[in-house]
Amino acid sequence: MVSQNLSHQPTVLVVEDEFIIALDLSETVRDLGYKVEGPYANKDHAFIAIDQEMPDVAILDVMTAGGEVFPLADALTEAGVPIIFHSGHVTPGEIAQRYPLAQAASKPCPPDKLIAMIECARERVH
Repeated sequence: MVSQNLSHQPTVLVVEDEFIIALDLSETVRDLGYKVEGPYANKDHAFIAIDQEMPDVAILDVMTAGGEVFPLADALTEAGVPIIFHSGHVTPGEIAQRYPLAQAASKPCPPDKLIAMIECARERVH
């Protein structure tokens, strides 16, 4: 019998309003064998999703069609979910000031860097 911990497929929440980028992020996550929650084009839909189940990791664009994602990031941080900000609107230094435990990548982020960031986030919580 397989224990629940061994059979748990990690979930990555993706919030990105640019369709092609959202698709690329989602495929990168799936290629790692993780479950994708989303992608969501705004924080409001993502809030509904996290009310159902918290993800293991979140990849968030800072500025979406629904506004800044910071209220969602605050809720995820409070819940202990590692966050990777993926944005062209803020620098990694600006993110580090507000979310010192989060990782940040400027768009466009090469897939190998994003993969390393996801794996680092997963290691941090396990």
